[in-house]
Amino acid sequence: MLYKIKSLFNEYPRQFWLMIAGIIISTAGGSMIWPFLLIYASGKLHLPLSTVAVLISINAGTGLLSSFLAGTLADKIGRKVVMVFSLALNGIAYFFLMRAETYPQFVILMILIGLSNPLYQVGADAMLADMIPSEKRTEAYAINRIANNAAFGIGPAVGGFLASTSYNFAFYGAAAGFIIYSLLLFFLAHETLDKTLSVTKTNSLAEQAQDKEGYARVFRDKRYTAFVFLMAIGLIAPTMLWILMPVYAKINFNIPEALYGWIPTTNALMCVFIQFSVTQITRRYKTLPVATAGMLIYAIGAGSVALMTGFWGFWLSMVILTFGELTLVPTASKYVADIAPTDLRGRYMSVYWLGWGLARTLAPLIGGFLNDNLFPQAIWIGGLLIGLTSALGLTALNSITKSRAALRA
Repeated sequence: MLYKIKSLFNEYPRQFWLMIAGIIISTAGGSMIWPFLLIYASGKLHLPLSTVAVLISINAGTGLLSSFLAGTLADKIGRKVVMVFSLALNGIAYFFLMRAETYPQFVILMILIGLSNPLYQVGADAMLADMIPSEKRTEAYAINRIANNAAFGIGPAVGGFLASTSYNFAFYGAAAGFIIYSLLLFFLAHETLDKTLSVTKTNSLAEQAQDKEGYARVFRDKRYTAFVFLMAIGLIAPTMLWILMPVYAKINFNIPEALYGWIPTTNALMCVFIQFSVTQITRRYKTLPVATAGMLIYAIGAGSVALMTGFWGFWLSMVILTFGELTLVPTASKYVADIAPTDLRGRYMSVYWLGWGLARTLAPLIGGFLNDNLFPQAIWIGGLLIGLTSALGLTALNSITKSRAALRA
């Protein structure tokens, strides 16, 4: 066992493992509060769910704008700088979030968090792709997710317990986690952006013109933009579950934070102990069919919440949803890393995370509207239909891709 662990450690650069350690620290802190943020804000503000949920949409909508900036900065000034800035800003925002008392104060802080999150995610994905060759990326992204979810297994359980006593402890944990990781990166990490590639490019006027086009080159990749669009639609379903199920369970079925915290912890533990095994299976198949299967499972998991009436029912919905996550997320990240040209890798990652941001923007708005204007279970029926639409679209995209490949052959 020790030999296997040492062998795995030696397969990847030391900086990769530094990132893994930092992810554990920051995610454990951040997940102490994030699953319960709408419950916390609802208790502070005493507003309808649709109004409070807008805070998450503001956060995500700001992230959409930041995603474009993140890709450009990651490709121009480097991965490390944007990652350190993102983590530090997150830590500061969480520290002040526990002192927010009014809706405008919550809005300002959610904007700051929304601005900072894509900077880290895009920078980290690009840094990982810089360091890891293509044939090892699926496993590397899987290890990254295992670490993230191992930390997430700790955070909500501890955070739920702390929130039952005082939310301030959970906020302190979140702030400390982000600040510590930012310091580790600042002092111990090195930049992975190949600056010589940028210098070489500037010697050609034609390539200068290409570089100035920036995102225009990404959006001309029709297959890729279709993939991102369909992912954005489908990710609304699981995002609804993550954001709205905690407050849905507490308001409608009186599930307290201390008990609910074990539901996201179950997701995390499954990702830790099952992710690598699932990845060993999914890596044998082409990415788009695997993404389609993952999206279908996501839809079923979100839709199943409408049938549940207690803790174990909600727990089962999370288990179903998690199998979709295990199937789709590492495969999708590899797809993006493989399809992206080296000089545009940051911007391709940026557009990919733009899709995630769009889902996070729309999910609370759609879910809050369905809850307040129809009935609570309508949230999950809507999530099911949205997820199925995405799965059908990905199936069509895969068919078109195969047909074009056959014609070229």
